[in-house]
Amino acid sequence: MSSVWLFLHFLGFVMWIGGGFASMHAGLSAKGESREGLGAVTRAQARIQKTVIAPGALLAVLSGLILTLRFMGAMTTAMSPWLMTMQGAGLVGALVTLLISLPTASRLGRISPEGETAAYFDELRQRLRVTASVAGLLALLALVAGVAYRMGG
Repeated sequence: MSSVWLFLHFLGFVMWIGGGFASMHAGLSAKGESREGLGAVTRAQARIQKTVIAPGALLAVLSGLILTLRFMGAMTTAMSPWLMTMQGAGLVGALVTLLISLPTASRLGRISPEGETAAYFDELRQRLRVTASVAGLLALLALVAGVAYRMGG
């Protein structure tokens, strides 16, 4: 049963980080687009955030919590610093994703990049850029720490 939870944990990370890379690449590729084109890109990014990134972050954290509870029950020694780094970075990164990036992307996908909402659109786009970058870096840190832990580092 632990292997199922580990698979779900890895699947969550793949969705979270892979979706983040896809969204980031779409945003970087849209630099030369017109304001109307930016609207289409941000709507796509909002869908990626809702259907891939946020569910992946949630799956990674929930499966990680279950794995931690199982591990704690079998633990006889102190926890590894790598494991604590993975848990801390993963939890904070997922909270940033779910509580800041997801609502920002949703709002951004609903407003027009032109007209009276143009300034707000640009503000939300910058907020999403920053929060998604922070969450992505934390997810990568958690992944690296998890690999170091599994390798016995």
